[in-house]
Amino acid sequence: MSLLVVGLSHRSAPVSVLERAALAPEGRGKLLQDVVSAEPATESAVLSTCNRIELYADVDKFHAGVAELSTLLARHSGVGLEELTPYLYVHYEDRAVHHLLSVACGLDSMVVGEGQILGQIKDALAVAQEQHTAGRLLNDLFQQALRVGKRAHSETGIDKAGQSLVTFGLEQLAAVPDVAAWVRGKRALVIGAGSMSSLAATTLVRNGVGELAVANRTVARAERLVQILTEPGGPGAATGLTARAVAMEAVEAELARAEIVISCTGASGLVLSGERIAAALAGRDDRMWLLDLAMPRDIDAAAHRIDGARLVDIESLAEASADAPMAADVDTVRGIVAEEVAAFGAAQRAAHITPTVVALRTMAADVVSSEIARLDGRLPDLDDKQRAEITQTVRRVVDKLLHAPTVRVKQLASEPGGAGYADALRELFDLDPQTVAAVSRADTRADQHDAARERA
Repeated sequence: MSLLVVGLSHRSAPVSVLERAALAPEGRGKLLQDVVSAEPATESAVLSTCNRIELYADVDKFHAGVAELSTLLARHSGVGLEELTPYLYVHYEDRAVHHLLSVACGLDSMVVGEGQILGQIKDALAVAQEQHTAGRLLNDLFQQALRVGKRAHSETGIDKAGQSLVTFGLEQLAAVPDVAAWVRGKRALVIGAGSMSSLAATTLVRNGVGELAVANRTVARAERLVQILTEPGGPGAATGLTARAVAMEAVEAELARAEIVISCTGASGLVLSGERIAAALAGRDDRMWLLDLAMPRDIDAAAHRIDGARLVDIESLAEASADAPMAADVDTVRGIVAEEVAAFGAAQRAAHITPTVVALRTMAADVVSSEIARLDGRLPDLDDKQRAEITQTVRRVVDKLLHAPTVRVKQLASEPGGAGYADALRELFDLDPQTVAAVSRADTRADQHDAARERA
């Protein structure tokens, strides 16, 4: 296994750097293609969220891989390499696996235990599959991460160690113990209709918000979200919620009415300037609470200085979460991660030798066929029943001779340091490397076909 991850997150970089380094969704595909076009890498995936940017790759050279991935991250993020480098972290092989599984379980999140990251990992895998940059290693790794993340949430109380970023943000915004009582009956504006904005809207509705407007660049997406919230069985159906979808051009008018404003878009610039917020508050007696969950930020930091406005953004959430209590279940989740890292490494090492074992058995089958054909030439008078009995006997002898060593070599190969057994097997039986490579390519094509079928 030659897995490499290079990235930066809220743990390694200030929010101001993360904000500038944020990748636009449309730019991720180009980054992945550039990675696999580089010499050291054969697979790539990018995990980009509001508080982390991580590039995963299967590389054949460690130092060259680190240099190439760092350079590409800098180029696509727009932050100079010299400025970016001090904030980058690097994980390799088992440590890279450990890192992603920890991320999937919420151990590395700004709010420990939050489950939103699982959807983001799923999206990262989907993009890599669409770009055809995820081969066997990254497909296996990201699928494993999703399974481990779900296991951690189902087997432990890690969810209680922290809340979703939305819930945590609302708690910081309200600054009162009973968030539901604070939200109840208020007028709210949610800007954006992506996964985080949808979660924000749903959270507000479940807490009893009185009126909700959803603004989005594509109005149809906002309308769909409103429909889900208000349809029979939806969270707002029984509350008498008044909800509507509006275009981004209507934000000005909605801002003048809103008491709670939550924004999370993929915009590259500010969505709400300080001037627009001040204008919306002019002549009002009530306050405006603003929660900015976007990276880069949607709401002007100048809102902190506007009378009647309270702003909570990613930077202030990062500061607040540093003192968040840790649940005892975190230790259990760490144990799960360590166990799953070992299992993943063993599975990858065992998979590495499988093509060699298949090639060995193929060679043995070819030898049997050749010898039976030679026997036919020497003993042409054998009837079909005799020939079949001889053929079956020879095949049983070969299978019994190969069974114990092939089973044992798979067991040995799954242990740490077992990668050399495949080479030893090829050398001992003089197996053609091209035959082994052909088996590997066939397996990879089968994996890609299965992944495409699952997406469909």
